[in-house]
Amino acid sequence: MEKEKLHLWCAYPDDLLDEEAGQACALLLSDEEKARWRGFKFDRHRREYLATHALARIALSQYRGVPPNAWRFQMNAYGKPSVDPECGLHFNLSNSLSLVVCLISEGAEVGVDVESPARSESIAEVGPRMFSPRELAQFESLPESEKPERAIRLWTLKEAYVKARGMGLALPLNEFSFLFEDAKSIRMEMDRTLDDSPSRWRFCLLQHAAHCIALVAENRGVPELNVWEARPLLAPAKRLVAAKELWFPVSAVPF
Repeated sequence: MEKEKLHLWCAYPDDLLDEEAGQACALLLSDEEKARWRGFKFDRHRREYLATHALARIALSQYRGVPPNAWRFQMNAYGKPSVDPECGLHFNLSNSLSLVVCLISEGAEVGVDVESPARSESIAEVGPRMFSPRELAQFESLPESEKPERAIRLWTLKEAYVKARGMGLALPLNEFSFLFEDAKSIRMEMDRTLDDSPSRWRFCLLQHAAHCIALVAENRGVPELNVWEARPLLAPAKRLVAAKELWFPVSAVPF
């Protein structure tokens, strides 16, 4: 069976401090996107939004003969974007002030989340409400020095999963779990009320540019992941050589 191919694209909002680069990226946006971009109060949030939406257009154009400014999108009831009209590509976006990412697949539903370690404290504070009872028990048993990393890893995995499902926070975060058994073993559990099965999904964690990135994709065997960097955004993309990622569950059977 041919491996499912996933493509993770990375870009950096601060590259748009260059006014010419920012103006060129703005030309790619739809009128609605431009209105939202201009509506942000702070420059750093405008750069984050612009980098995210320009990256999606630039990345998608690598896999179909569509110019970046010609893509059109629609949102489902929970705000997950998809290509309109449908063309076989699935994608998902995540952003922070210093790193934005776009995950693309040919046919498999995907979700991605990126977080800065600087958010670990605020995530840990909401853990009792957002983590499942089993996740919280594991978290509380850790030495204090290990809790910040676990908080970030849990949050990114959970966010990536709800984004792959396309339901946002309508999916209760405390009704499914990512349980860490050791450094090379993470498994997923979920409540029956979620109308889903852990066997449907594969997931992995990456570190890039001092951020934690979680990827979730429909399980079609261990996927082949290609990581690309658009720097600056409109320059030819560079394929990154990264350490071999570990997909969980390690012994999963294709769904």
